[in-house]
Amino acid sequence: MPHPTMTEAEHPSPLSDAQGRIGVIAGGGALPIAIVNTLARQGLNPFVVVFEGEGHEASDFSAVEHLILPLEDAPAIPSRLKRAGVTRLVLAGHIGRRPKLGKVRWGLATLAFIPHIAAAFKRGDDGLLRTIISLFEKAGITVVGAHEVVPNLLAPEGILTHVGPTGTDRKDVEAASQAALAIGALDIGQAAVAIGGRAIALEGIEGTDGLLARTLDLRGHGRLAGKERGVLVKRCKPQQDMRADLPAIGPETIRGAHAAGLAGIAVDARRSFILDFDQTIALADEHGMFVIGLGNSGDAR
Repeated sequence: MPHPTMTEAEHPSPLSDAQGRIGVIAGGGALPIAIVNTLARQGLNPFVVVFEGEGHEASDFSAVEHLILPLEDAPAIPSRLKRAGVTRLVLAGHIGRRPKLGKVRWGLATLAFIPHIAAAFKRGDDGLLRTIISLFEKAGITVVGAHEVVPNLLAPEGILTHVGPTGTDRKDVEAASQAALAIGALDIGQAAVAIGGRAIALEGIEGTDGLLARTLDLRGHGRLAGKERGVLVKRCKPQQDMRADLPAIGPETIRGAHAAGLAGIAVDARRSFILDFDQTIALADEHGMFVIGLGNSGDAR
């Protein structure tokens, strides 16, 4: 049987307006909306910054105070947050592109940070996120993890669907898990696909959706002939900063994995998000797929 949904009452957010207003920088995906809705239901008053062209409409955050900015105006965010009374900030969702430094609108307060940002742009996402977090905190804004705001969305440990992995699937989970940790250590991505006991595709800059689309294309490769099933595994990077970019899956991940012919998905328990939990698990059940929350050892129990 599926694991019961974790309610907000069981995992209340430790945040409150008594500690200062909460801001949310909303990248793409469903996670920012889930965070903002959770804060609003708790009677808080979040201030949301939305980047143009990252998949959200103004209507997604119409119930709360929000600001829409071009990505090139990002250096203005700390001062805008401080004017709005924000003292704590959540970074949520993904940013699909990086602005060209020559087009960024630097202000007097941010000119000194240009060398730091320029150096961070040469690194992977993890290095850039760490630099961004440090810049906010130097401006007097504390960055908190999304898991502190919506702990009810964190993946539980164990098998969450009606069906579990077969012995062959467990070998795929192990192979994809090790591959995901390896590319994570290199700050490349968080996900890998294994079929037939070995990793056949690794997540790159195209993200998980692109990885699954590529897996579908690879089904016609001669070396995969006759091999069925397979597993997608998403894991935290070994050096993961818990305040940003935790792995996440949702209904679209299930659809993409099913289209790619995969038998299931595994994620880190308590360190990954399952968005729209009920719908995600129900969709996996509908397709006869499994979803697993991996324990600390990474075992697919």
